[in-house]
Amino acid sequence: MANLISLEKVSKSYGIRPLLTEVSLGIAVGERVGIVGRNGGGKTTLLEVMTGLEEPDTGRVAMNRGLLIGYLHQGDALHDDHTVREAVLRGKADHEWAADYRTREVVEVLLAGLDLDRIVDGLSGGERRRCSLAALLLDEWDLMVLDEPTNHLDVEAVAWLARHMRERSSALIVVTHDRWFLDEVVETTWEVHDGVVDSFEGGYAAYVLAKAERSRQASATEARRQNLMKKELAWLRRGAPARTSKPKFRIDAANQLIEDVPPPRDRFELQKFATQRLGKDVVDLEDVSLVRGTKELLSHATWRLGPGDRVGIVGVNGAGKSSVLKLISGDLEPSTGRVKRGKTIALRELRQSALDDLPADARVLGTVERVRRVAKTADGEISATSMLERFGFTGDRLTARVADLSGGERRRFELLRALLDEPNVLLLDEPTNDLDIETLNVLEDYLDGWPGTLIVVSHDRYFLERVTDTVWGLMGDGQIRHLPRGVDEYLERRAAGAGAAPYTATSAANTSSDRAGAGSARGAGAAAPVAAQAAKARAGGAEEREARKAIARIERQLVKLDAQKADLEKQMAGAAEDYAKLGSLAEQVAALQAEADGLELEWLELSDLLD
Repeated sequence: MANLISLEKVSKSYGIRPLLTEVSLGIAVGERVGIVGRNGGGKTTLLEVMTGLEEPDTGRVAMNRGLLIGYLHQGDALHDDHTVREAVLRGKADHEWAADYRTREVVEVLLAGLDLDRIVDGLSGGERRRCSLAALLLDEWDLMVLDEPTNHLDVEAVAWLARHMRERSSALIVVTHDRWFLDEVVETTWEVHDGVVDSFEGGYAAYVLAKAERSRQASATEARRQNLMKKELAWLRRGAPARTSKPKFRIDAANQLIEDVPPPRDRFELQKFATQRLGKDVVDLEDVSLVRGTKELLSHATWRLGPGDRVGIVGVNGAGKSSVLKLISGDLEPSTGRVKRGKTIALRELRQSALDDLPADARVLGTVERVRRVAKTADGEISATSMLERFGFTGDRLTARVADLSGGERRRFELLRALLDEPNVLLLDEPTNDLDIETLNVLEDYLDGWPGTLIVVSHDRYFLERVTDTVWGLMGDGQIRHLPRGVDEYLERRAAGAGAAPYTATSAANTSSDRAGAGSARGAGAAAPVAAQAAKARAGGAEEREARKAIARIERQLVKLDAQKADLEKQMAGAAEDYAKLGSLAEQVAALQAEADGLELEWLELSDLLD
């Protein structure tokens, strides 16, 4: 198949640093390529050279005549004095753009909550980003180039965008740290490193498997990177099965790498350690209501976080995820009810702020050493310098001024400072923003051995599933609801509530083109196909694999509940003459038994799917 763009022995340097060295590659008609690599490693430079925005130092770039390229940059080219309607819809009236269901869907998903007649100059960075993406998607292109398209999108919008990109006929090049998105969309992965570009067939899962196979054959990768990749591979193979359905090469050799590899973390050993450090009480939200402005985010909600819990929170933008974190941290007081915090908790929150609390002349290594010179990890003690090197600060970056760090470096540095404080409760609000995949691997590896209570708000579905054990959703009804099947269940519930088919890989190909009017809910259509699609999914292997995953999760929860019940029954034996305490303990045991009964019923229902 002919290439739209071809690079022949292209080299590009900035100063004395080579970012591309004699790179030869091409993008074919309809091909979908994902680009991964370290921040600053040359990903954006490759995009700019391919699209003609930058001239190569040497080599040749050939491009089809008349090629239409749509490029989503990290910044935007919106005119501040335009309205959203002018910037995205070329000034079309509502009845004009709403007549086209494709346009209507883009507006309802990406511009939800935005006044179309609002001036661009007053928009937030995230709103401007969504406007730029929407404007790009409304045009037809031969090649689309997307640089971090999932930034500022919630998990629901990311799932929709993945489906949308699969349905387009144009070729695609995407740079993103969202590994779930890569697996859902791309067919080829390019890794940019050390001036070269290595090509791998398939998405992120295929890329990890292929790298593991190459490492096994070459036996040349240094020990730490090898161990990280083995752990990541083990999680991929034992986790969501959809990730391993796309590789088209032999994986038997790669599987040999993980025959004796333990799970990424021993959940119950970590929980035992966390209980010793934290005590039994962490944070309880009791009958809490929370009103912000005119919007009620929580209504008489009760939620309990225990020692060692690893929890993910999902919800649409504006649902109150960050507000829940502020309730937990104490930065926000509930409108009614109370938030009870354990006496032994040491809480740390990864802030969205950019290190504004540090003096302008602060240096990287000196700042870290003032926090802690030696940190404790699951593998023992590690020096501040070694921790910095783990997080990508090497050479002259160790002594760089904090004020001179890039956006990604500042994010990594703030995250490292939070971890070095050695908290036992860690709140992460969108921790993956501006982090490359290699840094995310390091962070996930660190969190595998971290024994405290972890609460994560993130649109990065892969990261959320990788580091947490349970997912809870803010569904818009004022409650925090447990989602046993994780993000998949959240998307299904959201779609069912909107009267539309779920944004899943199974249903994406069956999306109806018969859409409701402009005033309807997002993507509204007939509700009946939902049940039919669910039945069809149950008949397939994907649903069976999801059922097995849910069963494994339920079994872990039942073990945890049994341990809690045993502890309470032991306390009851020692409180035989204290009737008040005995009654309170009996009520707690009954509540745990009721929760266990519900889980066992769910276990039986899931087991029926496997018969």
